Amino acid sequence: MNADTYVITEKTIKEPPTSLLKKLKFLGPGFILSASIVGSGELIATTTLGAKAGFAAFWIIIVSCLVKVAVQLEFGKRAILTGQTAMRSFNDLSPHHSRKGNWIVWMVFIFISLKIIQIGGILGGAAIVLNMLFPFVSVFAWAFIIALLSSALIYKGYYSVVEKGSLVLIAGFTIATIAAVVMLQFTAFRFSWIEIGEGLQFKFPSAIVAVAFGAFGITGVGADEIVAYNYWCIEKGYAAFTGPRNDTEEWKKRAKGWIGVMYLDAIVAMIIYTIVTAAFYLLGAAILYGRSVIPQGNEVIETLALIYTQSLGEGAKTIYLVGAFFVLFSSVFASLGAWTRIFPDIFGQMGWINFFDLQQRKRIVSWLALVIPLIWATMFLFIKLPVLMIISGGIVGSVLLFIIVFAAIQFYRRRAAFMPSGILYKIAFAVSVLSIIIVGIYGLIQLSSV
Repeated sequence: MNADTYVITEKTIKEPPTSLLKKLKFLGPGFILSASIVGSGELIATTTLGAKAGFAAFWIIIVSCLVKVAVQLEFGKRAILTGQTAMRSFNDLSPHHSRKGNWIVWMVFIFISLKIIQIGGILGGAAIVLNMLFPFVSVFAWAFIIALLSSALIYKGYYSVVEKGSLVLIAGFTIATIAAVVMLQFTAFRFSWIEIGEGLQFKFPSAIVAVAFGAFGITGVGADEIVAYNYWCIEKGYAAFTGPRNDTEEWKKRAKGWIGVMYLDAIVAMIIYTIVTAAFYLLGAAILYGRSVIPQGNEVIETLALIYTQSLGEGAKTIYLVGAFFVLFSSVFASLGAWTRIFPDIFGQMGWINFFDLQQRKRIVSWLALVIPLIWATMFLFIKLPVLMIISGGIVGSVLLFIIVFAAIQFYRRRAAFMPSGILYKIAFAVSVLSIIIVGIYGLIQLSSV
């Protein structure tokens, strides 16, 4: 955890880079989100949706990746312009700052806590992979080993460890997935542009609405990941580099410069996870749907291995399993990094701790880094159904998105008073908000009728 980035003074000011090459050196927050996104949504939820719906629901995956970014950017802007953590920003939306946390803080606390089941499913998926590679150790033993490993890596909470670790974990598996799509076109499971076109029509069978709704909540940037982006932007230094707000032209110019770097960070990450998400969905639709194979229970990884063995050959299974572990573990790793920031912030807004007391926060982070993964592992021990656990977390995330959108609208209105947006951003933000609300309401209605 970068303690100094939470302190913003004239001494922390740094002029934003102007060239693309120099801007690339300041990317990072989006990569951490990608690590979190790829493991849960892409590997399991997306391929499960493809297995159940074929190409019919391809559109919802693409929409899910694209439409949430503007809301994410608003959270990033809030971090840069105010230096406030997400929960402090939520609390400030009340007419009077609450020392016990306002309703938004409490709702985020409740809903993110419910996502314990989802991350438990991801951790369980990683444990299943290791059991397939090393069967002499049981699945549940591996689950607790993974829990302790993630605890050890996040124990100190250093931002640089989370950023670099996330980047390394997702790189190899992304390459392998894209290669699988290319090789698939040389097999009996190849797909055509006509099938892709059919999948981009805005409709899908009502029988798979629960999976589609869950996938919308998981794929792309999820609600908890949008919240986490606030912390990653602060710890990367964007807010500290901008300096204390004084509304001078010099400050506004510097703020716009660092917002531009944040835009690039978010867009590069979006391109990466959209490509990977689309690749996973197409593989699931082309291979698993055609075989009427649906990933279930502890057989989920074995079933998903068909994606690689059918396109790259039987020899690719071991490579797939190694890659699958890293991509699943990346979600556990990145999620733990985010949760050890979100929960102390919540506790601070509720008056339980002093978030800005560095020593106290470090103790809380260390304690959470140990306890949270053990809770995730325990959830998997009792439920034992990773696909169901992950999809249920997606549904929770879809509901939480309504609250996040409400907060984003308030951030937008307050920011526009002193730093208005251009017409293109206004359109993108409006589309993002409306899409999330419309798809969310539609999903809830369809889900209630199933």
